[in-house]
Amino acid sequence: MEYSKKTLSIKSWAEDDRPREKLLLKGKASLSDAELIAILIGSGSRNETAVDLAKKILNSIENNLNRLGKLSVSELQKFKGIGEAKAISIITALELGRRRRLEEALEVPKIKSSKTVFNLMQPIIGELQHEEFWIVFLNNSNKVLLKYQMSKGGLTGTLVDVRLVFKKAIELYATAIILCHNHPSGKLQPSNADKMITNKLKQAGETLDVKVLDHIIITENAYFSFADESLI
Repeated sequence: MEYSKKTLSIKSWAEDDRPREKLLLKGKASLSDAELIAILIGSGSRNETAVDLAKKILNSIENNLNRLGKLSVSELQKFKGIGEAKAISIITALELGRRRRLEEALEVPKIKSSKTVFNLMQPIIGELQHEEFWIVFLNNSNKVLLKYQMSKGGLTGTLVDVRLVFKKAIELYATAIILCHNHPSGKLQPSNADKMITNKLKQAGETLDVKVLDHIIITENAYFSFADESLI
């Protein structure tokens, strides 16, 4: 008499089909969501493997791991073969995954180029209808210590207090700064006022040993870098 995998325990499967062994042999990326959940579950029921049970759970929430992470202990226990301990294991694993994603999102970025600055600041000021002037404060590894709005102006411009810029730099022990502001008009060319404030901040930074690395003008879809254009 032949038996399907569904009526056999995972231990009786071919080695490549066992989730734990598969992870050891081929790495974690080789496992499906169902196989990963099966490892958490450990065992299924008398007539169902842990993998089949995991597939059933995933099918119920349209294979959406975000929805799985929102299920309660009691909702998971509605599946035959899932007791309180197994439900808690699933919820715990998904919560750890959620916290890991959060930490990755908050990870301190490292500035490697003007494009990095644009990607960092465009979501903040790129689509505004008024002008804002921001400073990105960096440590000696060019990692961002703080993104700070120095001033907010109207359609025609904004003012920057040099003393406040370097007061903040000293408080943060920053070794470098990058100047950023947006042009609501969409024009990328720096104005005379842009060039003047850049030189003023650069000179002040030299006195305090805080380097002004760049000044980035940002619009909705593009940017202008003083450093790239050898203007700083």
